[in-house]
Amino acid sequence: MSAEWKDHLEQVDEALFRIARHGEMRADAMLVADATHWAANSDDRSPGQLVNTAMLPGVVGEAWAMADFHYGYGFPIGGVVATDIDGDGVISPGGVGFDINCGVRLCSTELTLDQIPDMAALAKRLSNRIPAGASGKGGVILSEAELQTVLEEGASASADLGWGFHEDLANIESNGLLDGDNRTLTERAMKRGSKSLGTLGSGNHFLELQVVERVVDEEAAASFGLREGQVCAMIHTGSRGLGHQVCSDHVAALESRYRAHGDSWRSEEWDITLPDRQLAAAPFYSKEGQAYFEAMQAAGNFAFANRSALTQRLRDNLSAIIGTKDAEVRVVYDVCHNIAKVEQHVIHGSSCNCCVHRKGATRALGGDHPELASRFSGVGQPVLIPGDMGTASWVLAGPKKGSNRAFTSSCHGAGRQLSRSAARKLISSEELQQTLKAKGIHVHARTPNVLAEEAPEAYKDVDEVIRLTSAAGLARPVARMRPLAVIKG
Repeated sequence: MSAEWKDHLEQVDEALFRIARHGEMRADAMLVADATHWAANSDDRSPGQLVNTAMLPGVVGEAWAMADFHYGYGFPIGGVVATDIDGDGVISPGGVGFDINCGVRLCSTELTLDQIPDMAALAKRLSNRIPAGASGKGGVILSEAELQTVLEEGASASADLGWGFHEDLANIESNGLLDGDNRTLTERAMKRGSKSLGTLGSGNHFLELQVVERVVDEEAAASFGLREGQVCAMIHTGSRGLGHQVCSDHVAALESRYRAHGDSWRSEEWDITLPDRQLAAAPFYSKEGQAYFEAMQAAGNFAFANRSALTQRLRDNLSAIIGTKDAEVRVVYDVCHNIAKVEQHVIHGSSCNCCVHRKGATRALGGDHPELASRFSGVGQPVLIPGDMGTASWVLAGPKKGSNRAFTSSCHGAGRQLSRSAARKLISSEELQQTLKAKGIHVHARTPNVLAEEAPEAYKDVDEVIRLTSAAGLARPVARMRPLAVIKG
């Protein structure tokens, strides 16, 4: 990949770099970083990918890379790119990723650490009762009609089936429902979803018991129902095999429309030329664009329902194990970080009907946004940032009112700095587990190599990512969460 973009790189302020528009770029590219962060994390691939996304038809504003940016499929992970769908704007599956509506849910309890005398025993019992791993074993078996309802109605359907509470919906992004008309998925996608509801999956997905270690914004924390010393639970998972299949199906269909054209890829049908085939995109209102958008929304609804079902498993098991009202589990908030949404934004003074791709990026709505429940009014949306299992996670808040300059977006995690293969070569899962145990963190993983792949050393410093996100004015810190017990696939 050409590094020509380096000739157009400039530092804008203490937390932002810009790659100025040049060549075929239709917009500037912005990266959340300071000089130290940039020196430690820049490479020729992910910034180059961001430059490529700025060449998409209809792109508006700037193409953004959050502080947790790293290399991905087509789009960088941590990327935010918007296109004008009333113009020539496109939608690209690469701008969402293979785990559609991978996201995070934070749940609170009234428990404190002294009410859990044996965290190791609790972690072990939960690991035996929360289905995890690549297979989906232990998931809720859905009939074809039930699965279709989940795809159409999201978290509400899960609650109707007894796998969640309807009162949770106000604390889920978009109320746990992505609206649409056509929920047609391939037979293989449907099959992969029929037995996986209520399962974590593998890779970087987890259920983690945490303690609120430190509150830095008392007003926001009170609005979110968080206080120091409180035991909470964070769930990180998505649409499982169903969402992966949806993405695979549509990536294959769209990439087949492009042919090599010199150093580029071109669709004669749509008169679109792209620098990378993995950016394969369709005009938003084309038959193909709408087919992907609707299928993506259906998979997104499955993910909302999946996190709801996992929450219900957590509720049932904590109640059975601890047996006190203090173990009651309440949803603080649930966010997507792999999704494309149609949103209204003001771009250079003009209103734009945008398709906002967030791939490894989280919405950070202002406290006056009509979608938010009244409890967040004047405070801002909870923004959930998982770190690594040996350090911390964070809860942030969107602006008290209005939006930020990155299409109301924030980072989504710490961001990888080692590939999975590199991590496996450098880190022993067995030694890591013992190291974490010595720190009071009890980890249970179904897959032997997953601990090495997800080791703290494989990730950027989450505190640094949060500092940069705050300095860039995208979201403000509320509370730091320390891990206690981790369940992984």
